[in-house]
Amino acid sequence: MTMPHTPALQLQGIVKTFPGVRALDGVDFDVRPGEVHALLGENGAGKSTLMKVLAGMYQPNEGRILIGGKTVAIRNPIEAKAQGVVLIHQELSLVPEMSAAENIYLGELPRKSLGRVDWKTLFAKSNAILERLKCRFRAEVTVANLSIANQQMVEIARALTVDARVVVFDEPTASLTDAEKVVLFDIITDLKAQGVGIVYISHRMDEIFTLSDRITVLRDGQYRGTLDTAATNEDEVTRLMIGRSLDLTRHEAPPEFGKTMLEVRNLSCAPLFRDISFSVRAGEVVGFYGLVGAGRTEIAETLFGLRSPSAGEILVDGQPVQITNPRAAIALGISLVPENRKEQGLVLHMNCRDNMTLPQVQDLTSGPFISNGAEIAIFDQYRDRLAIKTPSWKQSASVLSGGNQQKIVIGKWLSMQPRVLIVDEPTRGIDVGSKSEIHTLLRELAAQGYAVIVISSEMPEVLRVSDRIVAMYNGRIMREFDISEVTEDNLVQAISGIKAEEVA
Repeated sequence: MTMPHTPALQLQGIVKTFPGVRALDGVDFDVRPGEVHALLGENGAGKSTLMKVLAGMYQPNEGRILIGGKTVAIRNPIEAKAQGVVLIHQELSLVPEMSAAENIYLGELPRKSLGRVDWKTLFAKSNAILERLKCRFRAEVTVANLSIANQQMVEIARALTVDARVVVFDEPTASLTDAEKVVLFDIITDLKAQGVGIVYISHRMDEIFTLSDRITVLRDGQYRGTLDTAATNEDEVTRLMIGRSLDLTRHEAPPEFGKTMLEVRNLSCAPLFRDISFSVRAGEVVGFYGLVGAGRTEIAETLFGLRSPSAGEILVDGQPVQITNPRAAIALGISLVPENRKEQGLVLHMNCRDNMTLPQVQDLTSGPFISNGAEIAIFDQYRDRLAIKTPSWKQSASVLSGGNQQKIVIGKWLSMQPRVLIVDEPTRGIDVGSKSEIHTLLRELAAQGYAVIVISSEMPEVLRVSDRIVAMYNGRIMREFDISEVTEDNLVQAISGIKAEEVA
């Protein structure tokens, strides 16, 4: 049995190189039985690469892995699982066409005689795990029919199928509701009590300081230090991560707004949202805040022509318009940076230039040929304007950090010269340094005369970037706040379904 003073896991001197890149440079890391050890760093710092080495997805060029004090070779994820190491991926690794149960026990389906799958046992065991996670769906459901949040719960359920020594949670709450987060944190507490070592990767500092016992920071593929959580603070951790402190306050004179660019009157898309009315002016940032499922994303999709409204009207420059598809929205000067940049905002295997110019390829053609010079000029302009870090336009979008991927998507739509820019969850899965850059960019865009709508599930984000905040609950607007009057209390009350008159 592993003694409490012996680390459940040790990574010593791990080096991992890719062509032209030293992703990990002699990194040390350990996790003890019954502790939560947070692993932090900017996008591209090496966190996920280190965990993929641990899970057997990558083989290190140098260094060694110790489990329970003994050196082990982990050549693939099956061997990692056999050693009691479970990685819950940031990017979902499910098979959409299979049931939740088949995904939970993928590769380890219970069998009867002649190798036949024991479906009764499979569903019984899977449903027991889902009940433990307080999921409201059955194991028999096909994963493709589940929401992203429920798919994440299936990913988490996999960790509970084995007698794990170490469980790695990589951004586990990115798609979860607040209620689901509470269940996840309870599961982590249970695993700790059982002596399981937890590695927790997240960009959300409140979670890190709530859950973790220690914090290790990586920067540029190198180990920067380990801190006891109780003895440190967010500013010290941030300095280790990015080499500087961040000023997250707003220092600006009250902005002067121009004319109303977009107005929505009694817009409905039953049953997702109803009777939505608001406006946004040139130079203004309007933040939409609410719980997952409040209807915010669905409003954005309707404004961009991805959904058809069942009632109400949309006005652009004071004129009623019909937006039946994204092409119509783009023609009216409306652009949408979607919530899921990897599935909806980018073609990951394409290079940065082609992603940037994708919506306007038809305008860049001469006969049957696309003008390479025009494409490169557009890319260079927005790479410089948005400070996108990539060695070349030829770089595949798949290898960029989350922050730079998001800038590619924003640049793609800015190059279309929109008047209204809708940005859905602009910093989801992005490190604290890139998050600050995106926030500054949104404020700069407003100052340049854009009308900006920001949808976010993070209260500090909407408070920092918005001039007005629209609070939503269950498909309805509960209250609208000017930034000078809003408080955390009245914002929380509004997104919880409490009306202003009820508070009074």
